[in-house]
Amino acid sequence: MKNLSRLDVIRLSAFSMLLLILSATSCSPKRPAVVEQIAKTYGIDSYGQIDAIRYTFNVEFPGVNVSRSWVWEPKAGQVSYEGKDKDGKPVKATYLHSQLSSQSDAVKNEIDPNFVNDNYWILFPFHAYWDTSANVQDKGQQPLPLGNGSAGLISVKYPSDVGYTPGDTWDLYVGQDNRVEQFVYHRGGPKKPSVVTATWEGYKKAGPLLISTDHRGTADGGPFHLFFSDVAVKLAGSDTWVNAQ
Repeated sequence: MKNLSRLDVIRLSAFSMLLLILSATSCSPKRPAVVEQIAKTYGIDSYGQIDAIRYTFNVEFPGVNVSRSWVWEPKAGQVSYEGKDKDGKPVKATYLHSQLSSQSDAVKNEIDPNFVNDNYWILFPFHAYWDTSANVQDKGQQPLPLGNGSAGLISVKYPSDVGYTPGDTWDLYVGQDNRVEQFVYHRGGPKKPSVVTATWEGYKKAGPLLISTDHRGTADGGPFHLFFSDVAVKLAGSDTWVNAQ
């Protein structure tokens, strides 16, 4: 397995991650109305019911085969991680995101950037709504990047001066049901992969949340597969995990 500190899987803004700690925020009035409609489709109105979300992030493309498990408690701001280090040895960590500056270098430089990356992948329709620093544009109906057909293109571009990979852009191709069908990710910096084009499929419900668990396509022209396993949520007032199905 590659050294996770050098793994060039898609990493997004740590600054934006601060917004995730809040149970609810308001959408900027200058942003397209469809951003809120998409977030509602994925369960934003019920997000306050979530005490914890559990998932394992898996990604495979040439030279990379990674699996990382997380438990995120948004109200407490607590992150729990299980994975492997560069030598393949098991690693566990639990920390409060609000106290990141006091954590070890491994947490600050490897684990937390991976957490931000993986959390954006599983909850991006919420981040597009929460992240008022991003420039969001509705570009109307456009041809799908993979296969035939068309969908509404919502482009979400992050600022060029903050985050783990500033200037990143997510182009979401959204169907009439306000579900993301495909997307194209453009990295803002020189690291690889520079462009990922992938489907959004394998939709499941985890409690009130709608989750796309399977993404297939290309990373810089090579085969790419990213998927989530062991997805579950814990609802407010309950100690029982509700598995995605």
